[in-house]
Amino acid sequence: MFTVVLIMVSGIAVGYLLRNRHIGFVSYIITFLIWLLLFLLGIEVGSNPKIVSGLRSLGIEALLISVLSTLGSVVGAWLFWRYLKKKQG
Repeated sequence: MFTVVLIMVSGIAVGYLLRNRHIGFVSYIITFLIWLLLFLLGIEVGSNPKIVSGLRSLGIEALLISVLSTLGSVVGAWLFWRYLKKKQG
């Protein structure tokens, strides 16, 4: 944990020292590293037999959670919109 905090603080310090320089290429490096990490995560998940064997039930649960979360957000936004319309008029 200390290592993670130390790396983060050193990144903040370097960013502070370089704040007046144009370092636009960093966003490309970050994007590449995120894609690489996602690829490596996929390799790790694909090589785990427990996860692969339970993929069907995990997929159904993930689909159910995402659909219900989206539906709840839509209903909540719609109710809030109706509340604001009543308050205005």
